[in-house]
Amino acid sequence: MVGFDFSPYYRTTVGFDRMARALENAAAMRKGDDGFPPYDVETVGEDHYRLTFAVAGFTEEELFIEVRDDTLYVAGKHKPEEAESEYLYRGIAGQSFSKQFRLADYVEVESARLENGLLTIDLVREIPEAMKPRKIEIKGGTPKAIKSKVKSLLKSDKDAA
Repeated sequence: MVGFDFSPYYRTTVGFDRMARALENAAAMRKGDDGFPPYDVETVGEDHYRLTFAVAGFTEEELFIEVRDDTLYVAGKHKPEEAESEYLYRGIAGQSFSKQFRLADYVEVESARLENGLLTIDLVREIPEAMKPRKIEIKGGTPKAIKSKVKSLLKSDKDAA
């Protein structure tokens, strides 16, 4: 992956520094990503998202999910196995992992569940009522204050003439 330097844009933009830092952090996190475990990021609705991780062989006690400073941390750490078996071939990954996802404003973890080797984390964006668009009713006519001001101006013009 080719790195991108945002510093020239800092001198010509105002207020986009958070977005640029988020993109730089995402690129840095991607460099250390070994691709394990495989995962999906999907949109389930306008304000609903789902992360699904293939974590075959992990138990609920071996998985860790935390949100801290607008970042979702997902990790798995296998407990050490007792050496009962001698493997001729070992294709099921038993490695630990750690993933980070930067969450947008107002995105919260709704639920998490482990079923059939898939860890599913549901996320929802809950925008506060004060931030949502609202319709402003348009009323007909001229406001009373403007009407009285216009009448007084017209009356003073007649008196001056």
